[in-house]
Amino acid sequence: FATRAVEMIRTHACYGGAKIKLMGAYSGLSDSFDGPTHHSVTDLAIMRSLPNMTVVVPSEPRSLPVFLKMIAEWDGPVYCRFNRNEVPAVFDSSYTPKLGVAYTAREGSDVTIIVCGVLVARALDAAAELEARGISARVVEMHTIKPIDRSAVLDAARTTGAIVTAEEHSVIGGLGGAVAELVADEYPVPVKRVGVNDRFAETGPYEQLLDAYGMSVSDIVSAALAAIEAKRSRG
Repeated sequence: FATRAVEMIRTHACYGGAKIKLMGAYSGLSDSFDGPTHHSVTDLAIMRSLPNMTVVVPSEPRSLPVFLKMIAEWDGPVYCRFNRNEVPAVFDSSYTPKLGVAYTAREGSDVTIIVCGVLVARALDAAAELEARGISARVVEMHTIKPIDRSAVLDAARTTGAIVTAEEHSVIGGLGGAVAELVADEYPVPVKRVGVNDRFAETGPYEQLLDAYGMSVSDIVSAALAAIEAKRSRG
């Protein structure tokens, strides 16, 4: 319910650059049985639009303490979005995130999947499916939505020529919006966005909702194939 206080956040946290940290739990569709009024698929877009606000989306609960320490030390307001549901661990003990710096979870040369939050595991599964089809997919965890890691995005655009974004959020204004804006300005390549397609979600089991609203492994695979086809059609 952090978005209920947007006016206060804008004026009292962001305007003065106050060192206020906001924790957004039950993000995305994870409060799955309480209906559309309890789903949060616009928060990244809203928080990202506020001047001075940093926006962070850890991918797994195990890494949350590491992020909380960095966030506490970060100068200025921060919105941290996380999930209270049980989600798979995707990284081992060598994972050392740094705010503002993307993490390459898998190398690839044909397409890049830029992903945040709980969809990291699904993005890695999608990359494995693509590999079985002879397609090399890079997977980049973009845990910091703002400031986004410009160099990681532009390197993906230059070296793979096709990008997919995946997020448990509306396709409007969140990670997909941030990536598409940067790519359009600096190095235009095909970008396909995976997420909730401008609609309210219903009530149901969490994993089923992710699948029903366009965030399944097959949805990510299809988006990657479409991005690659668009790249090829451009010559």
